[in-house]
Amino acid sequence: PLSEMFGYIGDLRSATSGRGQFSMEFANYAPVPRHILEKVQVEVAERNAAKKK
Repeated sequence: PLSEMFGYIGDLRSATSGRGQFSMEFANYAPVPRHILEKVQVEVAERNAAKKK
């Protein structure tokens, strides 16, 4: 998932002394795994509740 790619470039550059590079290219859509779906639903509900305060 794209959400798991955030922070990857920093880890890659740290592991390669700043020389590593990568690129991303869209391949396809896929169903969201249940555990990720539930995590996102909780995060959105918490954000919405915080906005209402």
